[in-house]
Amino acid sequence: MMTYDYDMICIGSGPAGQRAAVQGAKLGKRVAIVERETVVGGVCLHTGTIPSKTFREAVLTFGKGGRRASDMRRRASDMNGGGEQAVSAAQLFERVGNIVQREEQVQDSQLGRNNVDVIVGSAAFATPHELTITSSQGQRKASAENIMIAVGTKPVTPASTRLDGNRVISSDEIFSLTKLPHSMVVIGCGVVGIEYASMFALMGVEVTVVDGRDTPLEFLDREIVDELVHQMRDIKVVFRLGETVERVETRDNPRGQVVVSLESGKRLVADLALVCAGRAGSTDSLNLDAAGLEADNRGRLTVDETFRTQQPHIFAGGDVIGFPALAATSSEQGRLAACNAFGVEVGPMATNFPVGIYSIPEISMVGEAEHELTAQKVPYEVGLARFREIARGQILGDDTGLLKLIFHRDDHRLLGAHTIGTGATELIHIGQCVMGLGGGLDYFLQTVFNYPTLAECYKVAALDAYNKLSL
Repeated sequence: MMTYDYDMICIGSGPAGQRAAVQGAKLGKRVAIVERETVVGGVCLHTGTIPSKTFREAVLTFGKGGRRASDMRRRASDMNGGGEQAVSAAQLFERVGNIVQREEQVQDSQLGRNNVDVIVGSAAFATPHELTITSSQGQRKASAENIMIAVGTKPVTPASTRLDGNRVISSDEIFSLTKLPHSMVVIGCGVVGIEYASMFALMGVEVTVVDGRDTPLEFLDREIVDELVHQMRDIKVVFRLGETVERVETRDNPRGQVVVSLESGKRLVADLALVCAGRAGSTDSLNLDAAGLEADNRGRLTVDETFRTQQPHIFAGGDVIGFPALAATSSEQGRLAACNAFGVEVGPMATNFPVGIYSIPEISMVGEAEHELTAQKVPYEVGLARFREIARGQILGDDTGLLKLIFHRDDHRLLGAHTIGTGATELIHIGQCVMGLGGGLDYFLQTVFNYPTLAECYKVAALDAYNKLSL
Protein backbone atom coordinates (compact mmCIF):
# COMPACT_ATOMS: atom_id res chain seq x y z
CA MET A 1 0.00 0.00 0.00
CA MET A 2 1.16 3.52 -0.78
CA THR A 3 1.87 5.78 2.16
CA TYR A 4 1.02 9.48 2.16
CA ASP A 5 1.91 12.42 4.36
CA TYR A 6 -1.79 13.09 5.01
CA ASP A 7 -5.14 11.43 4.63
CA MET A 8 -6.46 14.70 3.16
CA ILE A 9 -4.99 18.01 2.06
CA CYS A 10 -7.33 20.94 1.49
CA ILE A 11 -6.12 23.63 -0.90
CA GLY A 12 -7.61 26.87 0.42
CA SER A 13 -8.89 27.83 3.86
CA GLY A 14 -12.21 29.45 2.97
CA PRO A 15 -15.54 27.96 4.12
CA ALA A 16 -15.30 24.80 1.99
CA GLY A 17 -11.66 24.05 2.75
CA GLN A 18 -11.89 24.80 6.43
CA ARG A 19 -15.06 22.76 6.98
CA ALA A 20 -13.64 19.81 5.02
CA ALA A 21 -10.45 19.93 7.09
CA VAL A 22 -12.26 20.07 10.44
CA GLN A 23 -14.66 17.29 9.43
CA GLY A 24 -11.75 15.09 8.37
CA ALA A 25 -9.98 15.77 11.66
CA LYS A 26 -13.17 14.94 13.61
CA LEU A 27 -13.07 11.55 11.89
CA GLY A 28 -9.57 10.95 13.24
CA LYS A 29 -7.75 11.60 9.98
CA ARG A 30 -4.45 13.38 9.35
CA VAL A 31 -5.42 16.62 7.64
CA ALA A 32 -3.61 19.70 6.38
CA ILE A 33 -4.67 22.98 4.78
CA VAL A 34 -2.48 24.75 2.24
CA GLU A 35 -3.13 28.50 2.29
CA ARG A 36 -1.16 30.93 0.14
CA GLU A 37 -1.79 33.84 2.53
CA THR A 38 -0.17 34.06 5.95
CA VAL A 39 -3.59 33.97 7.65
CA VAL A 40 -6.51 31.60 7.18
CA GLY A 41 -10.00 32.48 6.02
CA GLY A 42 -9.67 32.84 2.27
CA VAL A 43 -11.59 35.30 0.11
CA CYS A 44 -14.67 34.92 2.31
CA LEU A 45 -12.94 36.41 5.34
CA HIS A 46 -10.55 38.91 3.78
CA THR A 47 -12.20 40.50 0.73
CA GLY A 48 -15.65 38.95 0.42
CA THR A 49 -18.46 37.95 2.74
CA ILE A 50 -17.24 39.05 6.17
CA PRO A 51 -15.75 42.46 5.30
CA SER A 52 -18.59 43.44 2.96
CA LYS A 53 -21.27 42.53 5.51
CA THR A 54 -19.35 44.28 8.28
CA PHE A 55 -19.07 47.36 6.06
CA ARG A 56 -22.82 47.20 5.47
CA GLU A 57 -23.50 47.17 9.20
CA ALA A 58 -21.13 50.09 9.71
CA VAL A 59 -22.99 52.04 7.04
CA LEU A 60 -26.35 51.28 8.68
CA THR A 61 -25.36 52.06 12.24
CA PHE A 62 -22.85 54.90 11.90
CA GLY A 63 -24.25 58.06 13.41
CA LYS A 64 -26.95 58.79 15.94
CA GLY A 65 -28.12 55.39 17.05
CA GLY A 66 -28.27 53.90 13.57
CA ARG A 67 -30.79 54.41 10.79
CA ARG A 68 -33.34 52.09 9.25
CA ALA A 69 -35.86 52.08 6.39
CA SER A 70 -37.36 55.56 5.87
CA ASP A 71 -34.53 57.06 7.92
CA MET A 72 -32.11 55.62 5.37
CA ARG A 73 -33.68 57.55 2.54
CA ARG A 74 -33.74 60.77 4.53
CA ARG A 75 -30.11 60.30 5.51
CA ALA A 76 -29.04 59.68 1.92
CA SER A 77 -31.02 62.73 0.81
CA ASP A 78 -29.41 64.91 3.48
CA MET A 79 -25.92 63.75 2.57
CA ASN A 80 -26.50 64.26 -1.13
CA GLY A 81 -27.87 67.72 -0.44
CA GLY A 82 -24.48 69.29 -0.01
CA GLY A 83 -21.72 69.84 2.51
CA GLU A 84 -18.99 67.51 3.63
CA GLN A 85 -19.68 63.81 4.08
CA ALA A 86 -20.24 63.00 7.73
CA VAL A 87 -17.98 59.96 7.89
CA SER A 88 -14.65 58.96 6.40
CA ALA A 89 -13.50 55.73 4.79
CA ALA A 90 -11.13 55.21 7.72
CA GLN A 91 -13.99 55.36 10.23
CA LEU A 92 -16.06 52.86 8.26
CA PHE A 93 -13.20 50.48 7.52
CA GLU A 94 -11.85 50.45 11.07
CA ARG A 95 -14.76 48.27 12.17
CA VAL A 96 -14.14 45.97 9.19
CA GLY A 97 -10.50 45.47 10.12
CA ASN A 98 -11.34 44.68 13.74
CA ILE A 99 -13.92 42.05 12.83
CA VAL A 100 -11.69 40.40 10.24
CA GLN A 101 -8.85 40.19 12.75
CA ARG A 102 -11.10 38.58 15.36
CA GLU A 103 -12.43 36.06 12.86
CA GLU A 104 -8.88 35.18 11.82
CA GLN A 105 -8.12 34.32 15.44
CA VAL A 106 -11.33 32.29 15.84
CA GLN A 107 -10.70 30.24 12.70
CA ASP A 108 -7.01 29.74 13.42
CA SER A 109 -7.89 28.54 16.92
CA GLN A 110 -10.48 26.12 15.56
CA LEU A 111 -7.98 24.54 13.19
CA GLY A 112 -5.40 24.32 15.96
CA ARG A 113 -7.82 22.65 18.39
CA ASN A 114 -8.55 20.00 15.78
CA ASN A 115 -4.87 19.36 15.01
CA VAL A 116 -5.15 20.51 11.40
CA ASP A 117 -1.75 21.45 10.00
CA VAL A 118 -1.70 24.81 8.20
CA ILE A 119 0.96 25.04 5.50
CA VAL A 120 1.60 28.53 4.13
CA GLY A 121 2.32 28.61 0.41
CA SER A 122 0.89 28.26 -3.08
CA ALA A 123 -0.01 24.71 -4.09
CA ALA A 124 0.34 23.10 -7.50
CA PHE A 125 -0.13 19.49 -8.48
CA ALA A 126 3.06 17.53 -9.14
CA THR A 127 1.16 14.26 -9.50
CA PRO A 128 -2.47 13.34 -8.80
CA HIS A 129 -1.58 12.65 -5.15
CA GLU A 130 1.31 15.08 -4.58
CA LEU A 131 1.52 18.86 -4.32
CA THR A 132 4.42 21.24 -4.74
CA ILE A 133 4.04 24.04 -2.20
CA THR A 134 5.94 27.26 -2.85
CA SER A 135 6.45 29.97 -0.24
CA SER A 136 9.00 32.60 0.73
CA GLN A 137 10.84 29.78 2.50
CA GLY A 138 11.28 27.81 -0.72
CA GLN A 139 9.55 24.69 -1.99
CA ARG A 140 8.35 21.52 -0.34
CA LYS A 141 6.33 18.48 -1.33
CA ALA A 142 3.26 17.08 0.44
CA SER A 143 1.20 14.06 -0.54
CA ALA A 144 -2.29 12.92 0.43
CA GLU A 145 -4.64 10.04 -0.22
CA ASN A 146 -7.42 12.59 -0.84
CA ILE A 147 -7.18 16.20 -1.97
CA MET A 148 -9.86 18.86 -1.61
CA ILE A 149 -9.72 21.85 -3.99
CA ALA A 150 -11.34 24.88 -2.35
CA VAL A 151 -9.40 27.77 -3.88
CA GLY A 152 -12.36 30.12 -4.35
CA THR A 153 -12.58 32.72 -7.08
CA LYS A 154 -11.08 36.00 -8.25
CA PRO A 155 -12.70 38.97 -10.02
CA VAL A 156 -13.09 38.85 -13.78
CA THR A 157 -11.91 41.95 -15.62
CA PRO A 158 -13.54 42.64 -19.02
CA ALA A 159 -11.24 43.26 -21.98
CA SER A 160 -12.55 46.83 -22.17
CA THR A 161 -11.31 47.61 -18.66
CA ARG A 162 -7.92 47.83 -16.99
CA LEU A 163 -7.81 47.89 -13.20
CA ASP A 164 -5.34 50.33 -11.64
CA GLY A 165 -6.15 49.69 -7.97
CA ASN A 166 -6.89 53.38 -7.46
CA ARG A 167 -9.61 54.80 -9.69
CA VAL A 168 -10.65 51.61 -11.47
CA ILE A 169 -10.96 48.79 -8.96
CA SER A 170 -12.58 45.43 -8.30
CA SER A 171 -14.41 44.51 -5.10
CA ASP A 172 -11.12 43.07 -3.79
CA GLU A 173 -9.69 46.61 -3.54
CA ILE A 174 -12.69 48.26 -1.87
CA PHE A 175 -11.11 48.24 1.57
CA SER A 176 -7.89 49.81 0.28
CA LEU A 177 -9.70 53.09 -0.43
CA THR A 178 -8.36 55.99 1.61
CA LYS A 179 -11.44 58.16 1.14
CA LEU A 180 -15.03 57.86 -0.04
CA PRO A 181 -15.58 59.01 -3.62
CA HIS A 182 -18.15 61.69 -4.40
CA SER A 183 -19.38 59.65 -7.36
CA MET A 184 -18.88 56.15 -8.70
CA VAL A 185 -19.92 53.88 -11.55
CA VAL A 186 -20.61 50.27 -10.66
CA ILE A 187 -20.11 48.01 -13.68
CA GLY A 188 -22.28 44.94 -13.13
CA CYS A 189 -25.65 44.43 -11.45
CA GLY A 190 -25.04 41.03 -9.93
CA VAL A 191 -25.00 40.37 -6.20
CA VAL A 192 -21.68 42.11 -5.45
CA GLY A 193 -22.44 45.13 -7.63
CA ILE A 194 -25.91 45.69 -6.17
CA GLU A 195 -24.70 45.25 -2.59
CA TYR A 196 -21.93 47.83 -2.87
CA ALA A 197 -24.04 50.21 -4.98
CA SER A 198 -26.66 50.39 -2.24
CA MET A 199 -24.09 50.77 0.54
CA PHE A 200 -22.19 53.62 -1.08
CA ALA A 201 -25.40 55.36 -2.15
CA LEU A 202 -26.57 55.39 1.45
CA MET A 203 -23.34 57.16 2.39
CA GLY A 204 -24.18 59.97 -0.02
CA VAL A 205 -22.07 58.80 -2.95
CA GLU A 206 -23.63 59.44 -6.37
CA VAL A 207 -23.91 55.91 -7.79
CA THR A 208 -24.66 54.78 -11.34
CA VAL A 209 -25.09 51.06 -12.06
CA VAL A 210 -24.34 49.84 -15.61
CA ASP A 211 -25.10 46.38 -16.96
CA GLY A 212 -25.96 44.76 -20.28
CA ARG A 213 -28.85 42.89 -18.68
CA ASP A 214 -32.28 44.44 -18.45
CA THR A 215 -32.91 43.31 -14.86
CA PRO A 216 -30.64 43.06 -11.82
CA LEU A 217 -30.44 39.78 -9.90
CA GLU A 218 -32.44 37.85 -12.49
CA PHE A 219 -32.70 34.73 -10.32
CA LEU A 220 -34.80 36.51 -7.69
CA ASP A 221 -38.57 36.90 -7.67
CA ARG A 222 -39.45 39.79 -10.00
CA GLU A 223 -41.68 41.58 -7.49
CA ILE A 224 -38.86 41.61 -4.93
CA VAL A 225 -36.39 42.94 -7.51
CA ASP A 226 -38.83 45.67 -8.54
CA GLU A 227 -39.13 46.74 -4.89
CA LEU A 228 -35.33 46.75 -4.48
CA VAL A 229 -34.80 48.88 -7.59
CA HIS A 230 -37.50 51.28 -6.42
CA GLN A 231 -35.87 51.70 -3.02
CA MET A 232 -32.39 52.11 -4.51
CA ARG A 233 -33.68 54.78 -6.88
CA ASP A 234 -35.20 56.43 -3.82
CA ILE A 235 -31.66 56.91 -2.46
CA LYS A 236 -30.64 58.32 -5.87
CA VAL A 237 -29.00 55.29 -7.49
CA VAL A 238 -29.17 55.64 -11.28
CA PHE A 239 -29.58 52.44 -13.32
CA ARG A 240 -28.24 52.21 -16.87
CA LEU A 241 -29.47 48.74 -17.81
CA GLY A 242 -29.28 47.16 -21.25
CA GLU A 243 -26.04 49.12 -21.75
CA THR A 244 -22.65 47.61 -22.67
CA VAL A 245 -19.39 49.22 -21.56
CA GLU A 246 -17.15 50.01 -24.52
CA ARG A 247 -14.12 51.25 -22.58
CA VAL A 248 -13.02 52.74 -19.28
CA GLU A 249 -10.45 55.56 -19.24
CA THR A 250 -8.89 57.70 -16.55
CA ARG A 251 -8.40 61.46 -16.78
CA ASP A 252 -5.17 63.11 -15.70
CA ASN A 253 -6.84 66.06 -14.02
CA PRO A 254 -6.73 67.24 -10.38
CA ARG A 255 -9.74 65.10 -9.48
CA GLY A 256 -8.40 62.07 -11.34
CA GLN A 257 -11.79 61.16 -12.75
CA VAL A 258 -12.85 58.07 -14.66
CA VAL A 259 -14.76 58.13 -17.95
CA VAL A 260 -16.92 55.10 -18.73
CA SER A 261 -17.95 55.07 -22.39
CA LEU A 262 -20.98 52.99 -23.37
CA GLU A 263 -21.65 51.42 -26.77
CA SER A 264 -24.80 53.54 -27.01
CA GLY A 265 -22.63 56.66 -27.08
CA LYS A 266 -23.25 57.73 -23.48
CA ARG A 267 -20.30 58.79 -21.32
CA LEU A 268 -20.35 58.53 -17.55
CA VAL A 269 -17.86 60.58 -15.56
CA ALA A 270 -17.12 59.67 -11.94
CA ASP A 271 -14.40 59.61 -9.30
CA LEU A 272 -14.33 55.82 -9.15
CA ALA A 273 -15.27 52.80 -11.27
CA LEU A 274 -16.05 49.60 -9.40
CA VAL A 275 -15.90 46.60 -11.71
CA CYS A 276 -18.19 43.75 -10.61
CA ALA A 277 -18.31 41.72 -13.82
CA GLY A 278 -18.37 38.29 -12.24
CA ARG A 279 -15.72 35.97 -10.83
CA ALA A 280 -13.61 33.06 -12.11
CA GLY A 281 -12.16 30.08 -10.29
CA SER A 282 -8.62 30.59 -8.99
CA THR A 283 -7.37 27.38 -10.60
CA ASP A 284 -4.89 28.70 -13.15
CA SER A 285 -1.86 28.15 -10.87
CA LEU A 286 -2.79 24.64 -9.72
CA ASN A 287 -1.18 22.80 -12.66
CA LEU A 288 -4.37 20.78 -13.08
CA ASP A 289 -2.92 18.84 -16.03
CA ALA A 290 -0.60 17.01 -13.65
CA ALA A 291 -3.65 15.79 -11.74
CA GLY A 292 -5.57 14.81 -14.86
CA LEU A 293 -8.11 17.60 -14.34
CA GLU A 294 -9.43 20.38 -16.56
CA ALA A 295 -11.29 23.57 -15.63
CA ASP A 296 -13.87 25.30 -17.81
CA ASN A 297 -13.37 28.72 -19.41
CA ARG A 298 -14.27 30.39 -16.09
CA GLY A 299 -11.73 28.36 -14.12
CA ARG A 300 -14.44 26.22 -12.51
CA LEU A 301 -14.33 22.49 -11.82
CA THR A 302 -17.07 19.97 -12.44
CA VAL A 303 -18.02 17.59 -9.63
CA ASP A 304 -20.60 14.87 -9.08
CA GLU A 305 -23.15 14.67 -6.26
CA THR A 306 -20.40 13.50 -3.87
CA PHE A 307 -18.19 16.50 -4.85
CA ARG A 308 -15.69 14.24 -6.62
CA THR A 309 -13.96 15.55 -9.73
CA GLN A 310 -12.97 13.34 -12.67
CA GLN A 311 -10.34 11.90 -10.31
CA PRO A 312 -12.18 9.90 -7.59
CA HIS A 313 -9.73 10.95 -4.85
CA ILE A 314 -9.80 14.66 -5.72
CA PHE A 315 -12.77 16.65 -4.44
CA ALA A 316 -13.81 20.28 -4.97
CA GLY A 317 -16.27 22.60 -3.27
CA GLY A 318 -17.17 26.23 -2.74
CA ASP A 319 -17.18 28.97 -5.33
CA VAL A 320 -14.71 27.08 -7.55
CA ILE A 321 -17.52 24.69 -8.58
CA GLY A 322 -19.96 27.49 -9.40
CA PHE A 323 -23.59 27.91 -8.36
CA PRO A 324 -24.79 28.62 -5.73
CA ALA A 325 -21.40 30.03 -4.57
CA LEU A 326 -22.60 30.98 -1.09
CA ALA A 327 -20.50 30.81 2.07
CA ALA A 328 -23.15 28.69 3.78
CA THR A 329 -23.47 26.15 0.95
CA SER A 330 -19.68 26.08 0.53
CA SER A 331 -19.27 25.04 4.17
CA GLU A 332 -21.75 22.21 3.75
CA GLN A 333 -20.10 21.09 0.52
CA GLY A 334 -16.77 20.86 2.34
CA ARG A 335 -18.29 18.79 5.13
CA LEU A 336 -20.02 16.41 2.73
CA ALA A 337 -16.88 16.04 0.59
CA ALA A 338 -14.82 14.99 3.61
CA CYS A 339 -17.48 12.50 4.70
CA ASN A 340 -17.61 11.02 1.20
CA ALA A 341 -13.82 10.83 1.04
CA PHE A 342 -13.65 8.74 4.20
CA GLY A 343 -16.61 6.48 3.58
CA VAL A 344 -19.09 8.12 5.94
CA GLU A 345 -22.59 7.75 4.52
CA VAL A 346 -24.29 11.11 4.09
CA GLY A 347 -27.19 12.19 1.98
CA PRO A 348 -26.94 14.53 -0.99
CA MET A 349 -26.63 18.29 -0.60
CA ALA A 350 -29.99 19.76 0.41
CA THR A 351 -31.68 21.77 -2.33
CA ASN A 352 -33.78 23.68 0.18
CA PHE A 353 -31.21 26.36 1.03
CA PRO A 354 -31.80 30.09 1.49
CA VAL A 355 -30.19 32.82 -0.58
CA GLY A 356 -29.28 36.09 1.12
CA ILE A 357 -28.48 39.36 -0.67
CA TYR A 358 -26.97 41.90 1.72
CA SER A 359 -28.00 44.98 -0.18
CA ILE A 360 -29.74 47.85 1.59
CA PRO A 361 -32.49 46.80 2.04
CA GLU A 362 -31.50 43.17 2.37
CA ILE A 363 -33.23 40.37 0.48
CA SER A 364 -33.62 36.67 1.10
CA MET A 365 -35.45 33.81 -0.56
CA VAL A 366 -35.97 30.07 -0.42
CA GLY A 367 -37.79 27.88 -2.91
CA GLU A 368 -39.41 28.84 -6.19
CA ALA A 369 -40.13 32.30 -7.59
CA GLU A 370 -43.40 33.23 -9.32
CA HIS A 371 -41.91 33.38 -12.81
CA GLU A 372 -40.40 29.90 -12.37
CA LEU A 373 -43.71 28.39 -11.26
CA THR A 374 -45.50 30.10 -14.13
CA ALA A 375 -43.05 28.62 -16.63
CA GLN A 376 -43.56 25.18 -15.06
CA LYS A 377 -47.37 25.62 -15.18
CA VAL A 378 -47.68 24.98 -11.45
CA PRO A 379 -50.93 26.37 -9.96
CA TYR A 380 -50.22 28.65 -7.02
CA GLU A 381 -51.56 31.44 -4.84
CA VAL A 382 -49.61 34.28 -3.23
CA GLY A 383 -49.94 35.80 0.22
CA LEU A 384 -48.32 39.14 1.09
CA ALA A 385 -47.51 40.85 4.38
CA ARG A 386 -46.07 44.36 4.44
CA PHE A 387 -43.88 45.46 7.33
CA ARG A 388 -45.85 48.70 7.67
CA GLU A 389 -48.88 46.60 8.67
CA ILE A 390 -46.89 44.73 11.34
CA ALA A 391 -46.30 46.26 14.75
CA ARG A 392 -42.63 45.27 14.73
CA GLY A 393 -42.18 46.90 11.34
CA GLN A 394 -43.60 50.13 12.76
CA ILE A 395 -41.26 49.89 15.77
CA LEU A 396 -38.25 49.40 13.48
CA GLY A 397 -39.33 52.23 11.22
CA ASP A 398 -39.37 49.94 8.19
CA ASP A 399 -42.39 50.91 6.12
CA THR A 400 -41.21 49.34 2.85
CA GLY A 401 -40.34 45.73 3.75
CA LEU A 402 -42.51 42.81 2.76
CA LEU A 403 -42.82 39.02 2.98
CA LYS A 404 -44.23 37.03 0.08
CA LEU A 405 -45.34 33.40 0.43
CA ILE A 406 -46.27 31.17 -2.50
CA PHE A 407 -48.53 28.17 -1.88
CA HIS A 408 -49.63 25.34 -4.19
CA ARG A 409 -53.31 25.89 -4.99
CA ASP A 410 -54.23 22.20 -4.62
CA ASP A 411 -52.37 20.85 -1.59
CA HIS A 412 -51.41 24.23 -0.04
CA ARG A 413 -47.72 23.30 0.31
CA LEU A 414 -45.31 26.20 0.71
CA LEU A 415 -43.44 26.49 -2.59
CA GLY A 416 -41.44 29.64 -1.98
CA ALA A 417 -40.79 32.42 0.50
CA HIS A 418 -39.36 35.79 -0.53
CA THR A 419 -38.66 38.79 1.66
CA ILE A 420 -37.10 42.23 1.46
CA GLY A 421 -36.46 44.55 4.37
CA THR A 422 -34.97 44.63 7.86
CA GLY A 423 -33.79 41.22 9.04
CA ALA A 424 -34.76 39.47 5.80
CA THR A 425 -31.89 36.99 5.95
CA GLU A 426 -32.96 35.93 9.46
CA LEU A 427 -36.71 35.95 8.80
CA ILE A 428 -36.41 33.58 5.83
CA HIS A 429 -35.37 30.61 7.99
CA ILE A 430 -38.94 30.08 9.24
CA GLY A 431 -40.06 29.52 5.67
CA GLN A 432 -37.05 27.28 5.03
CA CYS A 433 -37.95 25.03 7.98
CA VAL A 434 -41.59 24.74 6.95
CA MET A 435 -40.63 23.88 3.38
CA GLY A 436 -38.03 21.36 4.53
CA LEU A 437 -40.63 19.56 6.64
CA GLY A 438 -43.22 19.56 3.87
CA GLY A 439 -45.52 22.04 5.59
CA GLY A 440 -47.66 24.77 4.21
CA LEU A 441 -50.66 26.99 4.71
CA ASP A 442 -52.24 25.05 7.60
CA TYR A 443 -49.09 25.35 9.71
CA PHE A 444 -49.06 29.13 9.49
CA LEU A 445 -52.80 29.43 10.11
CA GLN A 446 -52.60 27.31 13.26
CA THR A 447 -49.32 28.65 14.67
CA VAL A 448 -48.95 31.50 17.16
CA PHE A 449 -45.90 33.74 16.73
CA ASN A 450 -44.36 36.06 19.31
CA TYR A 451 -45.78 39.59 19.23
CA PRO A 452 -44.48 42.04 18.25
CA THR A 453 -42.05 40.33 15.86
CA LEU A 454 -41.45 40.29 12.13
CA ALA A 455 -42.29 36.56 12.27
CA GLU A 456 -45.91 37.69 12.50
CA CYS A 457 -45.59 38.41 8.76
CA TYR A 458 -45.92 34.68 8.13
CA LYS A 459 -49.34 34.63 9.79
CA VAL A 460 -50.54 37.72 7.92
CA ALA A 461 -49.25 36.46 4.55
CA ALA A 462 -50.85 33.05 5.12
CA LEU A 463 -54.20 34.65 5.96
CA ASP A 464 -53.93 36.76 2.81
CA ALA A 465 -53.36 33.62 0.71
CA TYR A 466 -56.17 31.77 2.55
CA ASN A 467 -58.63 34.55 1.78
CA LYS A 468 -57.73 34.42 -1.91
CA LEU A 469 -58.01 30.64 -2.01
CA SER A 470 -61.43 30.84 -0.29
CA LEU A 471 -62.76 32.86 -3.22
